Amino acid sequence: MFARLFVIFSAVSLLEIFVLVKVGSFLGPWPTVALVLVSALVGSALVRSQGLQLIQQLQQRIAQGEMPGQQLIEGGMLLMTGVLLVTPGFVTDFCGLLLLQPNIRASIARVILSTIKLNPASMSTGFSQNKPFKNESLGDGDIIEGEFERKDDDK
Repeated sequence: MFARLFVIFSAVSLLEIFVLVKVGSFLGPWPTVALVLVSALVGSALVRSQGLQLIQQLQQRIAQGEMPGQQLIEGGMLLMTGVLLVTPGFVTDFCGLLLLQPNIRASIARVILSTIKLNPASMSTGFSQNKPFKNESLGDGDIIEGEFERKDDDK
């Protein structure tokens, strides 16, 4: 795992340096630096606004009693988008701008959700789902409302 991440980060870094040198030789050093800074500022502002929209969607799903799985995954992708856009370079900015598109982000989130296998046992709520004995009955479902008073047997 570490070797794979090392290769990915090294390849991205080398590609960024190559593209920065090419753009710098075409535009000049100061316009290249300005372009990198402007893309980081604009990207962070866009991530902030879309993050606020995503938080509103997340709250709506929770209020409706639904599991906000897609919104949580999109939130993670927005975090990754912010890191990509703030990282200096044009390749990471391009990847960040792709992830900033809501329809692309939603498509990726759906693919991720479809590959995740949910374990129903991990989603149980409290003691009602976990019976210590197989044949134990939870009752017939009738609920009797009432009050009780404890009386001591000592007289």
